[in-house]
Amino acid sequence: MNIYVCIKQVPDTETKIKLNADSSGIDSTGIKWIMSPFDEFAVEEALRLREKNAGSTVTVLSAGPVRVTESLRTALAMGADNAIHVETPETADSYRVGKALAGALKKEPKVDIVFTGKEAIDDGAAQVSQLIAEAMGLPYVTVVLSAEYSADSVKCRREVEGGAIEVVTTPLPALIAAQKGMNEPRYASLPNIMKAKKKEVKTLKESDVGVSDADQKIRYKNLQLPPPKQAGKKISGESSQQAKELARLLHEEAKVI
Repeated sequence: MNIYVCIKQVPDTETKIKLNADSSGIDSTGIKWIMSPFDEFAVEEALRLREKNAGSTVTVLSAGPVRVTESLRTALAMGADNAIHVETPETADSYRVGKALAGALKKEPKVDIVFTGKEAIDDGAAQVSQLIAEAMGLPYVTVVLSAEYSADSVKCRREVEGGAIEVVTTPLPALIAAQKGMNEPRYASLPNIMKAKKKEVKTLKESDVGVSDADQKIRYKNLQLPPPKQAGKKISGESSQQAKELARLLHEEAKVI
């Protein structure tokens, strides 16, 4: 099988976010970048599928600036065979990224299945996987908790609202977007990390995959950070006085009653 995984590099959740000079995006200076955690489930699922199908290969793809090759090498260290980097600007929106990744996949000889995470943890848009599938004409299943594979189809258990589980069977080739709990991603061993540093990462430009600046649908401006939390107030006095003061504060300051 020719197995593909699309991943995104995102800021570490512990990174302190600052805005850039014109408030059109975040200031990337000093940010620690990681593979989006949902994409780790996608990589792991691809590797497990390869292990069950002798002769299969796993190729990881990512769109973005040069720095995304670090996350591609993380996937290679986990066990992926090949990596493809599509150069897109830092400001590329979901549509542009989805079209770029689909364009790269279309250049491959054969695609049997594509895995992604259900969403990226930076913007939470949950759009790119569907955009890739639509651009390639593939059926897709999102928020997948587990999957059973056969020669020509895949049966997925997916999460829906209210904690219910929906079972969907789709023919292959298809795109599967992984949810947390689909598996337990493996750690990269030190020997594999060293090997990954030497593996080739194929680089494609936007012009190679039929994408240009005209494909940008959304441009951000005047982003604002959430306001800092106000310090808490401590109410002293007798319980009756505290209750009266609390009611006043909730009514006059918090304006919730």
